[in-house]
Amino acid sequence: MPPIIIADHLTKNFKIEKKEPGLKGTIKALFSSEKIVKKAVQDISFQISEGEIVGYIGKNGAGKSTTIKMLTGILVPTSGKCYVNGIEPYKNRQKNAQNIGVVFGQRTQLWWDLPLIESFTVLKGIYQVSDYDYKSRMEFINDILEVKEFENNPVRTLSLGQRMRADIAAAIIHNPRVLYLDEPTIGLDVVVKDKMREAIKELNRNFKTTIILTTHDMIDIEKLCKHIIIIIDDGKIIYDDSLERLQEKGELTEIVKQIFIGGEGKRDEINKI
Repeated sequence: MPPIIIADHLTKNFKIEKKEPGLKGTIKALFSSEKIVKKAVQDISFQISEGEIVGYIGKNGAGKSTTIKMLTGILVPTSGKCYVNGIEPYKNRQKNAQNIGVVFGQRTQLWWDLPLIESFTVLKGIYQVSDYDYKSRMEFINDILEVKEFENNPVRTLSLGQRMRADIAAAIIHNPRVLYLDEPTIGLDVVVKDKMREAIKELNRNFKTTIILTTHDMIDIEKLCKHIIIIIDDGKIIYDDSLERLQEKGELTEIVKQIFIGGEGKRDEINKI
């Protein structure tokens, strides 16, 4: 069976205005068109099989979210290609959107002033989910995410933990084959984190949903992911293999700590594994 996600020499650069510090730099920038190129993702390649839960990890600014935005079709690659379920995402955003769900930990796709259930109803219409499938899906969602207790509350009144559960529910209403979770447990307390992890495992177990998870939480990685991809802060992948291989070396915690703190600290050691 071919992989469901393929990244083939994927690169993304951003052109940003060159600006020197201070007031003088601000004034100078008004009369200058000089730009510098920021290499967010550099020539990365990987493949993900259907039904995997993959940890995509690295420090802030390493290029994780940029990669996900290319896989979802939000961003167009500077060079290289990516395929999700055989589709180039940015070339066919609508078809790709039918097959994916996305949760960004710092953003929401819910309507702020509407009761939560109204957001679900709107998404049901957008994705053209049948009444039967919607009812079945909501039963599963309520079972694993327990959103029924606050589904009639306006989204703006929900706690962070409730909103994150609601966002995951919104992302899986149409039963996507691929789910991208970008920092889904950020800021949550221990109890809610455990519920979220169980929900992710249950979703994968019941529907073979392929899940890409970005996180800084070691427990997320150890409890959910068998396959991990490590990217460092110059946008390059330095490890793409099983979690078990790192655990066998007994260096997982130290390696990941170094990646998050220093980027380059353990590059050579990881490459030897």
